[in-house]
Amino acid sequence: MHFVPARANVVRSITQHWLLQYWDRLRKGRPLPPFDDLDGKEIARTAEMLMFCDVVLEAAAPRFCIRFQGKRITEAFGADCSGKFLDQTLPPPVRDAALAVYRQAVEIRQPVYTVADASDRQGRPVCCERLLLPFSTDGTKVDRIVSSLEMVSIAGAFEQAGHDDVAAGKSQLFPVGATISLSGAAQAGA
Repeated sequence: MHFVPARANVVRSITQHWLLQYWDRLRKGRPLPPFDDLDGKEIARTAEMLMFCDVVLEAAAPRFCIRFQGKRITEAFGADCSGKFLDQTLPPPVRDAALAVYRQAVEIRQPVYTVADASDRQGRPVCCERLLLPFSTDGTKVDRIVSSLEMVSIAGAFEQAGHDDVAAGKSQLFPVGATISLSGAAQAGA
């Protein structure tokens, strides 16, 4: 998958834009914010659409263990996958592309934003926007990722669950893939 550098204004969702700004404030000039600095009260209004993953470094590639999954994500994918690895929960047609997004966030240590087009069971178009925010315990290595999934449709109402075209590999996977650079913030390795 190809990622293009972008500024924060590439993020369409107001809530995800707020999360991106919040992540940047938590950095306090550091390359990565500590996960422990997340304030549950501050992010409570977004919890339904969040997923927290631990980054587990393995020889071949990092894996992502789901520690928390919000209500909307559970509804969208039809199951609570807490405690499982992300690669065990994704449908085979989208697995590699989705994992590439998470690996990108680990590698570049910056937020990653993607947009994918899908349809619900009634054929209504659904736009899936995902924002991944990397966190660190030691300040240098990404060991947690907070992801936000927001689904919207120009048709208005749509079914949250059962995006069959995603499971069948018929969706347009990530026509937009951006790495977000926030101006004025410290960048590791820069």
